[in-house]
Amino acid sequence: MMKRHVLLLAASLILPSLAMGDTLRLPSQARIDVQVIDTLSLNQATPSRANVLLKPWVVRKSVDSPAAVDGREASHQLPSHCLITADAHLVDGRIRLSANTLTCIDMMGDTREIYSGKLSAAARETNGDFGVTATCLASNAQGCQSVELRPAHAFQLELGQALAIEAQDNPSRRLNEQRLNANQAPAE
Repeated sequence: MMKRHVLLLAASLILPSLAMGDTLRLPSQARIDVQVIDTLSLNQATPSRANVLLKPWVVRKSVDSPAAVDGREASHQLPSHCLITADAHLVDGRIRLSANTLTCIDMMGDTREIYSGKLSAAARETNGDFGVTATCLASNAQGCQSVELRPAHAFQLELGQALAIEAQDNPSRRLNEQRLNANQAPAE
């Protein structure tokens, strides 16, 4: 088990760095591991939901947690402090997620860069299957009628087009710099 976590850590260190200077970049077809923040429930009466919140998947130490190493490994990583919005649709007992926006705070030492922009990506299982397998809660002769996707279920987003988001103005950083400069001013 420990070897598995060491391998995941080593893989994360060699994955391409996304924040290059003042731009967050991802190539077309990049795959990133994500999870829902809150449990997502869909059924035939409510087969879709807008603005589902996702975040980068964080490796847990539980043996019950799914891992990307069980399927296709992610090709890229996002900063750990990100929120992704997506639209979800129940289709044939699976959940199709289409990601729309991405907002990240990348922390490098004392520097915090804010990235926010549009994203075009579709959800896939770590084995490459389109859509996300969800837990079926109710079924009938027509198939699964109600599903649930829990935060412990990791899946991947695959970008449909390259992404380049410029860093945004960070007023908090400017205020902190002003305070620091004011505190360092010589007393008269």
